[in-house]
Formats: sequence, structure tokens, C-alpha cells
Amino acid sequence: MPAVTRNLIIANVIGFLLIQSIDWPSVAPFALWPVGSGLFMPWQIVSYAFLHAGLTHLMFNMFGLWMFGADLERVWGTRRFLIFYAIAVVAAAAAQLVVTAVSGANYPTVGASGGLFGLLIGFAMIFPKRKVIPLIPPIPMPAPVFVTIYGLLELTLGVTGSLSGVAHFAHLGGLVGGWLTIRYWRKQAPFGGAGR
Repeated sequence: MPAVTRNLIIANVIGFLLIQSIDWPSVAPFALWPVGSGLFMPWQIVSYAFLHAGLTHLMFNMFGLWMFGADLERVWGTRRFLIFYAIAVVAAAAAQLVVTAVSGANYPTVGASGGLFGLLIGFAMIFPKRKVIPLIPPIPMPAPVFVTIYGLLELTLGVTGSLSGVAHFAHLGGLVGGWLTIRYWRKQAPFGGAGR
């Protein structure tokens, strides 16, 4: 497994174990709190992505990080991959902060899902002919189709307020952040003319 992918997984497992072994007030300052909550701190736009609310949450995110991140890191190398992942994590945090500010919500956000959604769109753009088999439904489909369906599902769930407790707009923020990053690297619109 490539170094950054491996180390991100290790860091997330350590973060999960910390949540399990110490009291919530000690961990709470590292979750992403809304700006108006009085609990927001700048480091939270990164630290939240290393905390998970439950074992299932952690396992799904780490599986996705391994499945999509490892191939991207092999293509891009460690530095570019780490930059890409960090941008997706911060973009997801920014989207969540905007949504909580508009809605007046006052709850913390944790999890690497926003970064994972960045990896999903990165995978689809770098490997457009690869097939992905989702758990539900277990039907093989090209990576871009899978990401489009998943993105539209997240948008629908976010707008309708379904599956409360899931940061749907953070997921979309990570996806858009990843998409814009690759468009920038390719010098494609909105950052320039047609790229490669």
C-alpha cells in the first residue's frame, strides 16, 4: 500500500481509538464545529477528518480510502496525492461550515467522508474506464457513472433533509473540491482553456 494512503488509514484508526478511550470533552475541540457555535477553531477544518463516530463509519471510509486512494497515489506520487486529499478535506469542511451557518445548526461534524468523496471524483477522472461495483446495487458500472449517481443521491438527501446526522453537503464539498483541483491541474475551465 502506498505510504500516504497507509499513513492516513493509521492516523484515522488512532483517532478512532482516541475517541473510544478518552472522554468526549477531550476530543470535542478537534471535531468541526459551526462558526457561530463559539467552539470553532481553525485547526478543525483538518482535524475533524481523523475522527469517526463509530466502527462502521470508520470501516467504510477506510475501505474507500484504500480502494480509491491507493491507485491515485501510485499515479500521482505521495506529494500530489496528499495535496489533493487535503484540498478535498478542507473543501468539505468549508461546505459544511456554510450549510451550518445558513441553517443555524449547532452540531459537530467528524469523519473522512469529505476527503473520500474527493478521491471518488479523482478516481473517476483519472480512471474513467474502470468499473466499480457498489454494495447496493451490486452492478458493475464505469467509475464516472458511479460517482454521478452517488453525487446526485447525496444532493437529493441533502436538499430533502433525509438521513439526518449525515453531512451530505460536506460530501458534495469534497467532491467539488476534488473536481476543481483536477480541472486546475489540467488547466481546464474555469481555470483556462481546454486541457489534456
